[in-house]
Amino acid sequence: MNRALRRISLGCLIMFVLLLINVNYLQGFQANSLAGEQGNSRTFDQQYQYQRGSISTADGVVIAKSRPVKGIYKFQRYYPYGPLYAPVTGYDSLYGSTGIEQAENKLLSGTDPTLTVRNLIDLITGKQKQGASVQLTINSKAQQAAYAGLKAQGKSGAVVALNPKTGAILALASYPSFNPNAYATFDGVKLNKADARYRKDPAQPLLNRAINGTYPPGSTFKIVTSSTAFGTGRYTSATTVPAPTSLSFPDSNKRLVNDNGESCGSGNVQLIFAFTLSCNTAFGHLGVRLGSPALKRQAEKYGFNKSNLTIPMPVSPSNFPLVTSQAFTAYSAIGQFDDTVTPMQEAMLAATVANGGRLMKPYLVQDVKAPDLTTVRQARPTKLSQPVSAKNSDQLKQMMLSVVNSPNGTAYIVPGIHDSGLDIAAKTGTAQNGRNDTGLNDAVFTALAPAANPSIAIGVIIKGGGYGAAAAGPIAVQVIKAYLNTQGR
Repeated sequence: MNRALRRISLGCLIMFVLLLINVNYLQGFQANSLAGEQGNSRTFDQQYQYQRGSISTADGVVIAKSRPVKGIYKFQRYYPYGPLYAPVTGYDSLYGSTGIEQAENKLLSGTDPTLTVRNLIDLITGKQKQGASVQLTINSKAQQAAYAGLKAQGKSGAVVALNPKTGAILALASYPSFNPNAYATFDGVKLNKADARYRKDPAQPLLNRAINGTYPPGSTFKIVTSSTAFGTGRYTSATTVPAPTSLSFPDSNKRLVNDNGESCGSGNVQLIFAFTLSCNTAFGHLGVRLGSPALKRQAEKYGFNKSNLTIPMPVSPSNFPLVTSQAFTAYSAIGQFDDTVTPMQEAMLAATVANGGRLMKPYLVQDVKAPDLTTVRQARPTKLSQPVSAKNSDQLKQMMLSVVNSPNGTAYIVPGIHDSGLDIAAKTGTAQNGRNDTGLNDAVFTALAPAANPSIAIGVIIKGGGYGAAAAGPIAVQVIKAYLNTQGR
């Protein structure tokens, strides 16, 4: 009998020790992860009992904050500018979050491990718990110009502007947009109705077209094709290339022609001339000479086919597929086969040229500060790749300047592009792949400014906008102008 009691006692002791170890492990190592579980009702209730951290632009404009309310919850999220910054902030709601609200949720909510000591001090001193504040890289004037331009155009599209030297995102606008305040309500019925309305809207206002919409690049891809040619060492901007009125292929009955069937000079022109006029046959022929594998390798240096880019929100990959047909290679070389890009990728093309051939990783969060204003985290610019040499990037810049400044250039007629002090270099794109349900081509525009010492690179895409110079170009000019004005230029 004593032996049986001893065994039972020993078993109870072992279970008690294991329970003690498990409780301490949960408290010491899993507290933060368990607190973040969606099913944790205590955390769910507590998150609205204290002030969530604010989100602001680089120039100090608060674009998301929590304000006091009456009721069972003490604070409610509020977005002062509604649709303007929605693609950036996303929303924080009863059922989930998106955008920066989601990506930086632990810091904004105050549950991040880096804030544990500060939260403990606040508890001891009796101060109310508060989340960390997040300052973004967004320039409010550039963002306003981008959204206003998209809204005035009235078609779906997006704008991304970057600081080419650092990768900081200066503007990230998508249209049509949505009002994140509709998601900040504590009324579950209203929240469900608002969400259902947005999700059923055929205009897809919840789609962040700036980083998750993909479109054909059209002739802006000729930047990549030119880069591939320069990288071989056999071509310069002054190299003469064939530019026939139409281009046929031995493996296809397709024929490649220039816009409206126009001729390209004498039919044998310098590469810079073909780039300035955006001659399809010249770049189609060049693409066949270079080959699809070489074009794909070069595109990937610019960020194509990259599925793990985050800003910190995930960016959908831009795509360049490998093909074997000469005809498909030629169409790929002018951005009119299965090539697709995000507006972010378009900005990355110009940013590389602007930064001497170095591509910096795009980022949206400049720094994070605790409630006591101490810095929790600060951005460090990171080089992503080196798509082209400094020498070749200078050739690309000169060709993009010719697109703007030559009377024959496809961007010469863009309103305001020759305004004093802008010094813009650009490439237009008009995607003609026949897949657009609007009946019009997609308008694409990528640019950098000022060309002598670039501080902004931009990508604009308007679905069904028609010509890049007519629909996308004016928006880019307005964003560039707005940003440079804030820099005293």
